[in-house]
Amino acid sequence: MPVVRELKQHKILLDTHVWIWVAEGNPILPPSTRKAIERAKELEHLLISPISIWEISMLVERKRILLDMDMTDWLKQWVELPGILVAEFSFQVALLSNRLPGIQHSDPADRILIASAYEENAVLVTADEKILKYGKDHFISVYDPT
Repeated sequence: MPVVRELKQHKILLDTHVWIWVAEGNPILPPSTRKAIERAKELEHLLISPISIWEISMLVERKRILLDMDMTDWLKQWVELPGILVAEFSFQVALLSNRLPGIQHSDPADRILIASAYEENAVLVTADEKILKYGKDHFISVYDPT
C-alpha cells in the first residue's frame, strides 16, 4: 500500500496525537490537512479508534496532557460529533494486531491502530515515523499530516 500524498475522498483513521492536534487547533497541521479532515467528517469517513480514547484518558490521568474540560466530557463531545465514527475493536482487529506481517513495532496501541486501518480500509493519518515506515513497506495506507 502506498504512502498517500494527498487526502481526497479517503476514509481516514486519526492516530491519537493527530486527533489531539486537530482538537487543539495545533498549527503543525497545515490548512490542507485540516480541510481534508473536515471533508472526511462531512462524508462520515472520519474514524477514531477506541485505543485512542484509552490513550487520551491515560495521558490525562498521568498528567501528560491537560484538556480544557473534564476528560469524559471532552471525549464524549468529540465522538458524538456528526461525521465522526468510532472504529470497531473487533475480534479481527485484536487478532490481526498480533499478526501484522513484518512489524517491528512493539507498542500495542500502534499495532491496534494499524490493524484497525487495515480492517476499515482507511488511511492512517499519523506523524509516527515507525508507522509511516511500516506503511511504505506493508499493507496499509498512511498519510503524514505535517
